[in-house]
Amino acid sequence: MHAIQVRSTGGPEVLEYVRVPDPVAAEGRLLLDVEAAGVNFVDTLVTDGTYPAPSGHPFVPGTEVVARTEDGRRVLAKVRAGYAERVSADPATMVGLPEELDAGQALSLLTQGLTAWHLLKSAARLVPGESVVVHAAAGGVGNLAVQLAREFGAGRVVAVASTPEKRAAALAAGADEAVEYPHSGKADIVLDASGGTYFDQGLASLAEHGRIVTYGNASRSAPAPLDTGRLLMLNASVTGFQLGRSLSRPGAFSTALGELLDLTVKGRLKPLTGGVRPLAEARRAHEDLLARRTMGKLVLRP
Repeated sequence: MHAIQVRSTGGPEVLEYVRVPDPVAAEGRLLLDVEAAGVNFVDTLVTDGTYPAPSGHPFVPGTEVVARTEDGRRVLAKVRAGYAERVSADPATMVGLPEELDAGQALSLLTQGLTAWHLLKSAARLVPGESVVVHAAAGGVGNLAVQLAREFGAGRVVAVASTPEKRAAALAAGADEAVEYPHSGKADIVLDASGGTYFDQGLASLAEHGRIVTYGNASRSAPAPLDTGRLLMLNASVTGFQLGRSLSRPGAFSTALGELLDLTVKGRLKPLTGGVRPLAEARRAHEDLLARRTMGKLVLRP
């Protein structure tokens, strides 16, 4: 089969479109024919060595697919080695999909959707009526966080994005206001995946009893030293969130994903899709993602 393989640490240039042996399903696992594979920012971090490769080099990146089981069922599955024509999957990390649901929208829910859901419900513990500021609001997580904040009862949702086009997309997703960096108002909750000075700006905008949730460092820069005295004066808090470590909790995967799928099928949640490319063009997809030329979910099709 064809797959994307990474033989050494590096940038998008190390992604190679090659032929590799078909996967073999271990006991209790299923073989799937891939319809579409999702592209996530974390894939670039594994490729460049920021995060360790799951099984050393060479490896096939990718953690999510829409695929068919051998008996024809269409499923959304959390996997390893997803940038390929076929994968092996654990049935416990699969959910059935209706035929009419777009693959890009479905893939948006598995990493970005679950992240946005848990950022608001598990990490920030949003209380209806509170104000929420979403950094990188036109990205896969940010766009869904804007929509879910509104769905979960936020009193005001402010989207922060870097270009007029991205701010327009955030307003279309339901934000009350879309602004450039930095956001200058006060907020109960700030969701930040950019890190560096963006984290500092978010921290400075917290209202009393506010919470800032950090879930990434896309800027690849360090924030200023944390002023704990400021946290004390505001009764504020800083929370870190990482999706993989949260999914082992009861209901964290199936309950949240079931709610996200239900909202999407009903049209109340509209994941933003950012384009479909052939599997052979995975390198270009990573280049666009790193250059922030994308909005919404990028998808690779074998």
